[in-house]
Amino acid sequence: MLLRRSYCFLLTAALACASPAHRPLPGAPATAAPLPPAAAPVTAAQALVVSAHPEASRIGLEILRRGGNAYDAAVAVQFALAVCFPVAGNIGGGGFVVYRAADGTAGALDFRETAPAKASQDMYLDTQGNVVPDLSTRGHLAAGVPGTVAGMVALHQKLGKLPWRELVQPAVDLAAQGVVLTPKEAAGLNATRFITTPVEAEQRYVNFATTPHGMGAASAPDFKELPNAYKRPGRAWQPGDTIRQAYLAATLGRIRDQGRAGFYQGPTAALLLSEMQRGHGLISQPDLDQYQPKWREPVRGRYRQYEVISMPPPSSGGVALLQLLQMLEPYNLRQLGWHSADAVHLITEAERRVYADRATYLGDPDFGRVPVAQLLGTKYLKGRMQGVTTQNAATPSAQVAAGAGLPSYESDQTTHYSIVDAAGNAVSCTTTLNGAYGSKVVVAGAGFLLNNEMDDFSVKPGVPNAYGVTGGAANAIRPGKRMLSSMTPTIVTERGQLRLVVGTPGGSTIITSVLQALLNVLDYGMNPQQAVAAPRLHHQWLPDQIDVEAGALSPAAEADLARRGYRLSPRNAWGRVEMIERKPNGQLVGGADPRGDDTALGY
Repeated sequence: MLLRRSYCFLLTAALACASPAHRPLPGAPATAAPLPPAAAPVTAAQALVVSAHPEASRIGLEILRRGGNAYDAAVAVQFALAVCFPVAGNIGGGGFVVYRAADGTAGALDFRETAPAKASQDMYLDTQGNVVPDLSTRGHLAAGVPGTVAGMVALHQKLGKLPWRELVQPAVDLAAQGVVLTPKEAAGLNATRFITTPVEAEQRYVNFATTPHGMGAASAPDFKELPNAYKRPGRAWQPGDTIRQAYLAATLGRIRDQGRAGFYQGPTAALLLSEMQRGHGLISQPDLDQYQPKWREPVRGRYRQYEVISMPPPSSGGVALLQLLQMLEPYNLRQLGWHSADAVHLITEAERRVYADRATYLGDPDFGRVPVAQLLGTKYLKGRMQGVTTQNAATPSAQVAAGAGLPSYESDQTTHYSIVDAAGNAVSCTTTLNGAYGSKVVVAGAGFLLNNEMDDFSVKPGVPNAYGVTGGAANAIRPGKRMLSSMTPTIVTERGQLRLVVGTPGGSTIITSVLQALLNVLDYGMNPQQAVAAPRLHHQWLPDQIDVEAGALSPAAEADLARRGYRLSPRNAWGRVEMIERKPNGQLVGGADPRGDDTALGY
């Protein structure tokens, strides 16, 4: 077994100070950035798991060693992350799975959260039509109906091999016995203000009562101080402390024994509904009863000699990724040089057009037509890039709208895991609470965090959400509707054989981070560890700026891009890309993002 643990070093500073021996590819222009150091990846002969936490990867690997398949391991990793990675791992959120079986068949599972039946389009606006600050991001009203447990049950029922209880039991044990905190996890818990006090609850109620949806409520709900495993009494959390979660262990035990009913009915559901009443949330028992995950057809496209398989709407990720790759295919990015001014210019111009389309056309396909085929049409995409050359100046985003001629629509804390088993089955799963620790609400007596996914709707057309993404009517709030997402779980094949499994958290940066990781391997020849560690760039149409990680651009490229009219915005590291590459000889190569505690394990 091979283990890679990336703890607490500042990746961006390390890359910015990279040795002069790391030079651009031969023949690259002067503005190209040095290729990142060739960090050693994890290799495995049979199976490999890459996740955001060493304990989750360990549990996934144990399932594979005991004869479970990639789908079994995915279920076990999902529940383990809910225990050891509470900032994003969850049972109170949702997500997406893209899979490819060893026989070449592929599918997609949507277990995205839904808006409660009592939700309404203007529920986060005050009587003047203005967005009430924080109402869609913090507190009980921010939570959508969770889909994770139902999604894992559906995945296991269709594709699993080992008994259900064997897949959930490791997470039960982990919650009861405790998790040793890494420096990053201790810092995250200490920096988070969870909602457990009467003062906070009263303020949430006052904010809600100012909205048209909340008018007429008689009094604030009773909200007393509640036990919370994430709050350490007496002192701050320290690296090396053990956090034990008895309530969560009991909840996971009910899920182990009763499956779906252990979450959506019985004691767990009662505790969740009591939490909703206490904090004036909207989720009801009918919402829990009616929630269903959905099997969907993945979106597919070509990039050079590769087939790319990704998530369809209500994720915008797959459509956007395929648009970007097809827009960029006519250009020889390798010849232009990694992160050269010309390459960054072309990628940015494609990104601003794709994110404009995202804001206009993408939403829940169950609530109206999403023109996926037209958005991925060759003629349409060629027209979107018409006139863009390596010699152009920047196109101001104010001058870029969604592409014309398509019908109107009648979505930074997430986590990802990639798994390949000994038979060649592959799972790419991205799952989320949305913001860090979701809504900051821990369900009393049940021990799990609730999501704040309602912010992924367009709270008000034209007003950016927590990730700065602007949306429109296609993603407006409707009861039972799934909010638009940027999650982009992706699998790549080459000549009919599995090549890459990849995905990342990062809110609106997910799409561009997956894009860059793919280009790093497919165009620039990096190994998976290089590809996921390399510093990143991001543009999302609005705001009109290129976010720049330290070390991502050479000084010459910065000067050239500024001359063309680009605004460069330095930003701390983002994303946690997890990648597995399958070599032609069958060897598996893993890349675990060093920006977190991410870990690749294989045998």
